[in-house]
Amino acid sequence: MISKKGTVVLGVIGADVHAIGNQILEHALREADFKVINIGVMASQKEFVQAAIETGADAIWVSSLYGHGEMDCRGLRNKCCEAGIGDILIYVGGNLVIGKQNWQETEKLFKNMGFDRVYPPGTLPGVSINDLLEDLKLSKGDKK
Repeated sequence: MISKKGTVVLGVIGADVHAIGNQILEHALREADFKVINIGVMASQKEFVQAAIETGADAIWVSSLYGHGEMDCRGLRNKCCEAGIGDILIYVGGNLVIGKQNWQETEKLFKNMGFDRVYPPGTLPGVSINDLLEDLKLSKGDKK
């Protein structure tokens, strides 16, 4: 399948096995005409980077629901840079930290780690898809 919009590598990072949100995002991205490479749950940073390189992905979407996103995501941008894809878009969302913490501080933490977009729990897929379209400078009718 050739996508009109681009290719997204999607997965759940670390020891996290929460798959439902990942599947919802996959479906929403496909409906929005993106090619989705879903690497599933319990994915390592290396797996995200390798999948992005192998597929020529435009973006990496990292999901984390079990609260250890800070630990699991730290260094992902550096791994992308080391692999020659340092300019790839990287999004992250879910329950990224343990406990109830100030969202603005959590967002700043992940932006400082090199993530382009950071989403709190409960963000609807359409919000992040619209952001991706904006970030890729594509409109719904554009072809890649």
